[in-house]
Amino acid sequence: MAAALKEKAPTDPIELKKWREEEQAKERAKRGKEKAEIGTLWSRRDFLGVLGWAGFGAFSLLGLLAAVRSAFPRVLFLPPSKFKAGLPDDYVVGEVSEKFKQDFRTWIIRTKAGFYAIFAKCTHLGCTPRWLKAEEKFKCPCHGSGYDISGLNFEGPAPRPMDRFKIYVGDDGQLVVDKAVVYTMEPGADPNEQHPESILKLA
Repeated sequence: MAAALKEKAPTDPIELKKWREEEQAKERAKRGKEKAEIGTLWSRRDFLGVLGWAGFGAFSLLGLLAAVRSAFPRVLFLPPSKFKAGLPDDYVVGEVSEKFKQDFRTWIIRTKAGFYAIFAKCTHLGCTPRWLKAEEKFKCPCHGSGYDISGLNFEGPAPRPMDRFKIYVGDDGQLVVDKAVVYTMEPGADPNEQHPESILKLA
């Protein structure tokens, strides 16, 4: 390339000087253009880099916020441990009331001996049995456990009778069931004999 430039170079000193200045100007312009292109290229790279780090930072921040949020779980609504179950005269002797089964998972039974509240939970795997009025028994639809009206297990895999809740008469004369007080039944014994205090006797 140098030889080619020498061939183009004029022999007159004045023309040679002018020619050299023009060539140097062309060279400077060429280098300036190359620098501008390199600068634009780096700007694009910088932009993509910043964009990538911004995405990573946002993802990390969301993950951190989720972790912090999980340390403070939301308060779940729990039904009250006590509920009013109406007046004693609302119940018929020998019948099982399923009025509070849905909301409180409780059956209320009135017998000649008094009232008791059974926890509607199978002692096998925790399923909710059904009261079969025609057969006069509680029957678990999942695994076939059966209980009589007192909650005593007599068929299926249930290992023990169903538990009971405390029941008493409130100041306003209504029955009150306290689910915080559970009478846990042991296997092989009549619930009425295990926990006679679970029966509300009215004069």
